[in-house]
Amino acid sequence: MKKWLKKLGATILTASLLLSSTGMTAYAADSKEFRGVWISTVYSADYPSVQNDVVAQKAEFTKKLDKLKAVGMNAVVVQVRPKGDAFYESELNPWSAVLTGVQGKDPGYDPMKFMIEETHKRGMEFHAWMNPYRITTSGTDLAALSADNMARKNPDWILTYNGAMYYNPAKTEVKEYIRDTVAEVVKNYDVDAIHFDDYFYPSNYPLPEGQTRDGQEANARRGHVNDMVRMVGDEVKKINPKVQFGISPLGIWKNNSSDPAGSATNGGEGYYSVYGDAKTWVEKGWVDYIVPQLYWERGYSYADYETLVKWWSNMVQGTGVTLYIGQGIYKDVVAKEITEQLKINEGYNVDGSIFFSARDIFDDRQGAATALKKYYTTAVPPVVTDPETPTVIEKKKAYATRSKITVNKAPVAFEVYTIDDYTYFKLRDIASSISGTAKQFDTVWNEADSSINLLTGLSYSGSIGSNTAAKDTMALTSTAKLFLDGERKSVSAFTINDYTYYKLRDIAKILDVGVTWDEATSTIGIDTTKGYK
Repeated sequence: MKKWLKKLGATILTASLLLSSTGMTAYAADSKEFRGVWISTVYSADYPSVQNDVVAQKAEFTKKLDKLKAVGMNAVVVQVRPKGDAFYESELNPWSAVLTGVQGKDPGYDPMKFMIEETHKRGMEFHAWMNPYRITTSGTDLAALSADNMARKNPDWILTYNGAMYYNPAKTEVKEYIRDTVAEVVKNYDVDAIHFDDYFYPSNYPLPEGQTRDGQEANARRGHVNDMVRMVGDEVKKINPKVQFGISPLGIWKNNSSDPAGSATNGGEGYYSVYGDAKTWVEKGWVDYIVPQLYWERGYSYADYETLVKWWSNMVQGTGVTLYIGQGIYKDVVAKEITEQLKINEGYNVDGSIFFSARDIFDDRQGAATALKKYYTTAVPPVVTDPETPTVIEKKKAYATRSKITVNKAPVAFEVYTIDDYTYFKLRDIASSISGTAKQFDTVWNEADSSINLLTGLSYSGSIGSNTAAKDTMALTSTAKLFLDGERKSVSAFTINDYTYYKLRDIAKILDVGVTWDEATSTIGIDTTKGYK
């Protein structure tokens, strides 16, 4: 973000110089800004869509990783322990039924090891997301659990509520079990962080008769959760100080009607509903980062987005705890305004976002993925490390191309010109004609530095316009810069009748799109089913 660049100054410049020398894209230049996405595995919500198929599960994960990276994400927060089970080799938790349909059944490989390796190959962080207390989402039959499930072995560790089972946070054995579960992962896997979500005590778990929400029992419950958080944070740092520990609590700690220190909101309070005292975790430094789930829109009367960003920003100030914002793009109203929300974040002590959830990016809900890619690609201008050679402006004769044009064998009416024996096309013609194919891209014009950015994987969002019959005319060398997903490209371009035209072969090469020539029919073809040759 622009705010982040101001904060880092020379550090970012140095990093950008190093990255430029290695040929990496501009995304990496802003790698300090966290751009994460939650990948839910409970109910196979985001992953995996198939069971008992190692090859298919691996292929699905890598494909989804590539899509997330293409949008601009630099981290994934993968749910590896959704219900007291595991997506990894464990002596404390059974294999997850999500992988095979049967809890405790070996899937035939180590999913988390594979996921970490593939994530790191792509220069992204892997955060191991664990639900600490949940045993089932529904059902209280212990016999339905695998024989090696800790809940089945220790039924006295369990509390039940609303037809589901949970580990009892009050039990010392449970606190130690959760601590040891985390320790096992930190010792055995190259994770970048351990991540807990907002599930602590079951939501609105009733108090004993006569007890109040600020009474002895309620305070004891918060104390038990605090004990667990402190124990986990200490254990992570003892094993590997480089591994982060983060929690994503409910977006409202307390309303100011409950406590003057709370936010000017009127929604559900994590302090009371799940006995999660996020403010204490931050103030005590038990976590490295906090990700409040601010899943509301701007101006929402019960929980205004900016009001909460400001509250959390002020709360983490001076604590050393990093603040990311949980963005609820699963809601249409939030997905529509995600760019505006990210711009609000720029004005506060916010160092990134995590988006819920992956499927809404894959589905481009309300254009959220398109908006994110545009925002992240244009948020950090590429740093020029070498002086640019001034563009020599030349005036050239542009001849109306007489050849026929096809896209995927279908004839199209494009205004195409030949300059110095090369054919030149409008970007918008190519973008609109291949939108919806595997080679689709969108275009963004940046007025500030006269640049055009091609954003791969996104459908074309600009106007199609109309083409008139091309007539011989004059062309001037264009000074516009061209970027592909933030990486500068050196290509030839001319301005004709106020439009920028590019050599077809240059655009085809950087997009890896096939180009054909049929001598018999004088036809130039664009073929998105083939690569550039």
